[in-house]
Amino acid sequence: MGWRHLAAALLLLLTGGCTSLGYYVGAAGGQLELLSAARPVDALLEDPATDPALAERLRLAREILAFAERELALPVQQSYASYAALGRPFVAWNVFAAPEFSLEPREWCYPLVGCLAYRGYFDAAAAAREADRLRAAGEDVHVAGVVAYSTLGWFDDPLLDTFLFRREDRLAWLLFHELSHRRLFVAGDTLFNESYATAVADAGVRRWLEARGDEALLARAGAEAKRRRAVIDLLLALRDELATLYAEALPDPARRARKAQAIATASHAYAGLRAAWGSDPGFDAWIEGGLDNAKLNTVGLYHHLVPAFRALLAQHGGDFAAFHAAVEALAEQPDASRHARLAELAPLWDRS
Repeated sequence: MGWRHLAAALLLLLTGGCTSLGYYVGAAGGQLELLSAARPVDALLEDPATDPALAERLRLAREILAFAERELALPVQQSYASYAALGRPFVAWNVFAAPEFSLEPREWCYPLVGCLAYRGYFDAAAAAREADRLRAAGEDVHVAGVVAYSTLGWFDDPLLDTFLFRREDRLAWLLFHELSHRRLFVAGDTLFNESYATAVADAGVRRWLEARGDEALLARAGAEAKRRRAVIDLLLALRDELATLYAEALPDPARRARKAQAIATASHAYAGLRAAWGSDPGFDAWIEGGLDNAKLNTVGLYHHLVPAFRALLAQHGGDFAAFHAAVEALAEQPDASRHARLAELAPLWDRS
């Protein structure tokens, strides 16, 4: 998951143009922590004292990055040429929020990157305080731990212990996703940015596994992807149902009751899927923690436009360089035109 307004935060600290100085001081401190903890990968691989398990993972990351540059036309440059061990499960925490009866996400605005549908913190307690403040104001709120983020080329992002030891295909997915943000980022359009990066990462992982000839992992990852897609389709359908409900002229108590019923029905449907599979597709804890507008918006942001981007990649014969160029051309269009074109593309994706 990306947390990409940090460069703007640092710029504001230098210019003194920010009224939320405390927030940006925290952002700057978090980034400085990463920079000070990072060690060059070359030095770690040359050091005989480096843990062999870490060295193996660093070499694997290098292979993935080389593939990303060679086969996916992603700009690696000096990204992930260093490694930082933070000793915690997440590097940052994102706060998402939305009104009780609306799927329009709350946005926080920053220079250079525009308005984003989340606010990121390096400190979990600070994220929790912001979440509590928003809940007290009556909003639906979701706090998500972030294992990686991209600074969009403002800094040379390091590999982190928060994600380096993930399963091979999941590590590749994360690196491809974050490098996609380095390739292209449209200020103020979180939906476009995250769906694009997700589509690149999904297709990139399939191509990487095929190139490796790892049939067992390819089959396992493919089965897991189908299960995730079923869950995502279920959640997007719930989101559409709630959007229709919120558009109706109803008193708040009736709207609240129908919202609760729709969520309960979707949760029951998920339990049915889960029982048939017999294993967790990665959503159990997330759904058991309760569904609300803020949580559903995270699914929409990362997946709603993915079919359109997949269709566009297919139109270019799987040529990533041509695909990126087409996406960059879309990015130059006004928001309305860009999203209208993506809406036209989405039905063209062959789900088979």
